[in-house]
Amino acid sequence: MSEETVRAGMSEGEMRANAVRLAFGGDERRFQAFCEAIRQVVPPETAAVLRGSAVTGSRWEDGAPFDAEGPGSSDLDLTFVGSEVLVLFDPANGFYVPGVHTKPLCDGQLEIAPVLVPLRRKLSELARRPVNIQATRDWWMFLRERLQRQPYLTLVGKLAEEGAAT
Repeated sequence: MSEETVRAGMSEGEMRANAVRLAFGGDERRFQAFCEAIRQVVPPETAAVLRGSAVTGSRWEDGAPFDAEGPGSSDLDLTFVGSEVLVLFDPANGFYVPGVHTKPLCDGQLEIAPVLVPLRRKLSELARRPVNIQATRDWWMFLRERLQRQPYLTLVGKLAEEGAAT
């Protein structure tokens, strides 16, 4: 029997259960459709991970529960991990750390990665809430997990040193 992956103190099963319950209203089919929509467009060497209160149940910054301001009030934080997707973001305006970590593609910043806007729209419809999309390198994701204690749930693909996910 293999051990379940634990990231920043949370098991993959616990994070997945939170995501399905909180972000998808307990609807496993919508969660699977969300993952499949990502799988259809993500480059082969890229992983997709869900971060934030959808997997932890509360906001990292202040501890407020998911959907604290009412049903559908929390967004989803989707991150593509790998170098292939970084080129989809505007090099001048789309990065916090140039070539390493992007700003989120969200309602106020659709111009930073216009090619991803149709995917974002589809994912937001499936989730019935806004989905923000970022891109980052594997090592940046691991730093966030290990230094900031921010867990993430792998939805599609795999990160370096990680086995295949759903």
